[in-house]
Amino acid sequence: MNFKNYIFLFILFYLSLILFPQAVKSQYGTIRGFVYEKETGEPVIFTNVYLYKTSYGSATDVNGYFAISQIPPGKFTLMVTYLGFDTLQMEANVRADEIITKKLYLEKGAYMLEQIQVSAEREEARTETRTSLVKITPKQIKQVPAIGGQPDLAQYLQVLPGVIFTGDQGGQLYIRGGSPIQNKVLLDGMIIYNPFHSIGLFSVFDTDILRNADIYTGGFGAEFGGRVSSVMDITTRDGNKSRIAGKVGASTFGANLMIEGPIKKQKEGGGGSSSFIFTAKNSYLEQSSKIFYEYVDENGLPFNYTDLYGKISLMGDNGSKVNFFGFSFNDRVNNYKALSDYHWESFGGGTNFLIIPGSSSVLIEGHVAYSQYKIALEEEANPSRTSSINGFNMGFDFTYFIGKDEIKYGIEILGFKTDYIFYNTIGLKISQEENTTELGVYIKYKKTAGKWLIEPGFRLQWYASLSNLSLEPRLAMKYNATDVFRVKFAGGFYSQNLISAHSDRDIVNLFYGFLSGPDNLPDEFDGKPVNHKLQKSEHAILGFEYDVAQNVTINLEGYYKNFSQLTNLNRNKLFDENKHPDESDLITKDFIIEKGYATGVDFTLKYDYKRIYFWAVYSLGYVTRKYEDIIGGLKEYNPHYDRRHNINLVASYIFGDKYDWEFNARWNFGSGFPFTLTQGFYQLNTFMGGIYTDYTVVNSDFGIIYADLNTGRLPTYHRLDIGVKKTFTLGRYTKLEANVSITNVYNRENIFYRDRITYETVYQLPIMPSAGLMFYF
Repeated sequence: MNFKNYIFLFILFYLSLILFPQAVKSQYGTIRGFVYEKETGEPVIFTNVYLYKTSYGSATDVNGYFAISQIPPGKFTLMVTYLGFDTLQMEANVRADEIITKKLYLEKGAYMLEQIQVSAEREEARTETRTSLVKITPKQIKQVPAIGGQPDLAQYLQVLPGVIFTGDQGGQLYIRGGSPIQNKVLLDGMIIYNPFHSIGLFSVFDTDILRNADIYTGGFGAEFGGRVSSVMDITTRDGNKSRIAGKVGASTFGANLMIEGPIKKQKEGGGGSSSFIFTAKNSYLEQSSKIFYEYVDENGLPFNYTDLYGKISLMGDNGSKVNFFGFSFNDRVNNYKALSDYHWESFGGGTNFLIIPGSSSVLIEGHVAYSQYKIALEEEANPSRTSSINGFNMGFDFTYFIGKDEIKYGIEILGFKTDYIFYNTIGLKISQEENTTELGVYIKYKKTAGKWLIEPGFRLQWYASLSNLSLEPRLAMKYNATDVFRVKFAGGFYSQNLISAHSDRDIVNLFYGFLSGPDNLPDEFDGKPVNHKLQKSEHAILGFEYDVAQNVTINLEGYYKNFSQLTNLNRNKLFDENKHPDESDLITKDFIIEKGYATGVDFTLKYDYKRIYFWAVYSLGYVTRKYEDIIGGLKEYNPHYDRRHNINLVASYIFGDKYDWEFNARWNFGSGFPFTLTQGFYQLNTFMGGIYTDYTVVNSDFGIIYADLNTGRLPTYHRLDIGVKKTFTLGRYTKLEANVSITNVYNRENIFYRDRITYETVYQLPIMPSAGLMFYF
């Protein structure tokens, strides 16, 4: 069956789904709507809305939307309970074949109802599969010591199970054996190609504009495609719909600003509303480090960045809304160590929308966006590298609620252009300029059957530039064995076109460019024919959740990711393919095929009660890759982010007569990363003039003799960070936060890299105290 036939069948299937709700109208009714904070108009997410003394209920989603369907006719009491807010109760008269739409507003309460919050979390654990999924809110991010006086998503991601972070400077996140290129980052549905700055303590996102971040470390559902390892789905909040508000702050690392407010105020009685939000943050560490951190480097720490983000939200009377947003992120490192210049710029914008049809139980969501990313690296000892990618992505999603079950399906289209220039270790140029288009369609069904939650899904992904079609079944399940013990599973098939443009020879990888998957791959790999040109993986995750006590939860997950086909730069290229067509693919192709796997176990223990929060994470992981050497033999190696053991301990304590003091601490331990050892040096002559090159007069380069790939290991890494915050309440809406933090408290000398030529050892950041002030209004 060809691609057109598949699309035709899916269109027929989608049409049947659209008509399905009209066919099942019966004697039941539906209550749906949104839950908002009355003070700001911001949606209340992941809270339970239910009919009192019945089993009918629903949790709000990231938009505050809920839908309770298949309710028999009658009079009910609709209730909403949420931590820190008064319980809401209202009468609801349900009639057959009727859809009731509500906009519910919660008022802040005088008492913190921890018991209600715990019950809500336990209910969500029983009604959502949540395998390999971590949900992050700004409150959680602020429980980690605020390095540089600024709590940041990048700092919190480092403590998640299965996440490996490669360092304070130029660090990248690797999720359960997947490299950054294999992790899809979405901001309000828009693709972000690089979410982290060169000083790895900060992301491009301002913490206070985040509503929620879903981190899928594997086994993600059919709604996501185009990546073979993981997904970060980040949603920003709307601006304040009641009043002008914001913050302004500064620290020894940088400054930030946020302002938000209504364009048209939201009214509880009904009617539409609109709002705006704008944030800006930057680093002046290059200047401030010469004052505060001269002992680190007398020339300063030349890490510079500026991040801008803006959003306008328009909301209709029934809760339907549309957002318009845009961003500009940039990063630069000037003349630091072996780097003469490293910089990247990214910008983009788009819109997303949510539609609540008046007479249908469907929820319609969509997005259209464009983004661009450019990166360049100049080094003292190597030729320059450049890379750029730009393109659009758009998608439409439809969700039907059928009692406790739901059906979700959609379509996604994206197109992008890549441009890349790189020189390998013998000076041969590798370049690519490519345009490509991808199309994905999916369906996902969530079924609740007694103690079982079952979520089968299927995705069809078409890669136009490679003329490859990928069929990708997905499955997630959970079994609620008891009220306190749950078993869960997730798995599926995944594919990807984009590949990373970096050298695995580097001890530390600062440069991450992007290439479209090439179509001129070797014809064979490991003695077998290559049948497609995609990168592919298969995931299987099995775990359990156990509520040890009222406020103590244990989560254990084992995972296996089989990377059945990967594309990588050819480290052993010796000849130009066009000039030497008779030579082996292994020494003439720009790219080669690899395979490998990642497997491990992640353990977490969480204690959260009143003013004390403690989180312990241990990860055991193995990552291997296999490639063919120049004689066709299969070689195995560990990529540079293969870390065997990783431990994170996080603690937070709120104290004081007014509970206006907070202490945070985080300790991280990681076993050493692999790297390629240097065996010796030689005079390198590339004979660029061919047989006519006069080697007696041509200047030679400095050649390096490498050992086997990544057979060395760096020393272990460990670091303790602490922070203290004091809040001064100045008025109803105004407050001042003062914070002090210390990074690397006991001044551990963690190796950043060793210069291959001079043997100079460069360390990660030493002990670095910082302080900051943040004024909220």
